[in-house]
Amino acid sequence: MELYHYIAGTLPVVISIPHVGTHVPGDILERFTPAAKQLPDTDWHVDRLYAFAQEMGIHILAATHSRYVIDLNRDPNGVSLYPGQFTTTLCPTTLFDGSALYEEGQEPSAQEIDERIERFWQPYHRKLASLIADLKQDSRRVVVFDAHSIASHVPTLFEGKLPDLNFGTDSGRTADLELVDELMAICAGSSYSHVLNGRFKGGYITRHYGDPAQDIHSIQLELAQVNYMEESYPFGFTPGNASKFQILLRDLLNHISKWAIA
Repeated sequence: MELYHYIAGTLPVVISIPHVGTHVPGDILERFTPAAKQLPDTDWHVDRLYAFAQEMGIHILAATHSRYVIDLNRDPNGVSLYPGQFTTTLCPTTLFDGSALYEEGQEPSAQEIDERIERFWQPYHRKLASLIADLKQDSRRVVVFDAHSIASHVPTLFEGKLPDLNFGTDSGRTADLELVDELMAICAGSSYSHVLNGRFKGGYITRHYGDPAQDIHSIQLELAQVNYMEESYPFGFTPGNASKFQILLRDLLNHISKWAIA
């Protein structure tokens, strides 16, 4: 099975969707707990939510395999994104609610993790890195938009209800500050709540590829799933809510696209 789906665009803008995949190889899936087999922490339907970006000329790179196989948005060396806070690891062994992902004694060994890095993690990042490099040869600016979603209530990760849109730029290190301010202004004019560098400041992709000094800008957007889908199993897509949400997402990406080619 392909490790990612790539849709070529014409603009120096890339949407990376590392957590939308749902495929789990059988030898791994059979070791999961019943709860884990429902893949509750997937960024469900994010590729569908951003499908409109294809007609805008934006490149789209979406993973096919579950984040439970390996998390493409984690450091391959196992460095925590948020030291001192609960977060899942490169090859997760717990769900977001803190419960076990694997049946007892079935967790991956260090050797298996290394094999998963080579088999699943590296190809996605080779593609993303080469795409950025190719775009930078032809364009002054490149923007990587790392697209995510999460349930609006996850007590182990944050208190209360998550804002609708959660932008991360590693506290201003990964993207042009004026561009980010302009995106915040667009959100302020909408009916959706938003925050910049709150609980989610950007994962490995945002922090690793964002390099404003080289005019490579990376922004993570974590969406509260309640705005476009059902947050409980079977995690259905809600077209009516999604279409309203997409109006704002289109405005954001339209602004990013214009800025990237200015």
